[in-house]
Amino acid sequence: MINDRIRVREVRLVGDNVEPGVYPTEKARKIAEDQELDLVVISDKSEPYIARILDYKKFLYEQKKKQKELKAKQIKVVLKEIRFGPQTDDHDYKFKMKHAEKFLEEGSKLKTYVFFKGRSIVFKDQGEILLLKLAQDLEHVGKVDQMPKLEGKRMIMMMSPKKAAK
Repeated sequence: MINDRIRVREVRLVGDNVEPGVYPTEKARKIAEDQELDLVVISDKSEPYIARILDYKKFLYEQKKKQKELKAKQIKVVLKEIRFGPQTDDHDYKFKMKHAEKFLEEGSKLKTYVFFKGRSIVFKDQGEILLLKLAQDLEHVGKVDQMPKLEGKRMIMMMSPKKAAK
């Protein structure tokens, strides 16, 4: 609520350029006009409402600026996936492990899974051994969030990067 939109009898004024206290709304609005600023309600939770005299356009601009800064500081989590078969060869395993290591170093989360086709589900112990070996080989760059777990025809393991020491 701002200026003429404030429909209460009195407001509590706070701020730098005014004597703090409870004023009738009309008097508070007059003080704001004399300073060529706006009377803005900053809290309507208390009785009387808390208002401040400030430049409303500047206030909105600074709020948008703060929101933009907060949005820029947010960390975006990226999830990368790597798929293995239950009988993945050593060369293929090393190739995919290097990719997984690179993903974790970049700060991405890693979802590795062994996909069982047809009757290969009987080799689920091989799939679990493969994922545990990968976790052991990558423990210098990442930590396991979720141990290998069979979900349908997939055995899934989740890893996240270790925090870099500052």
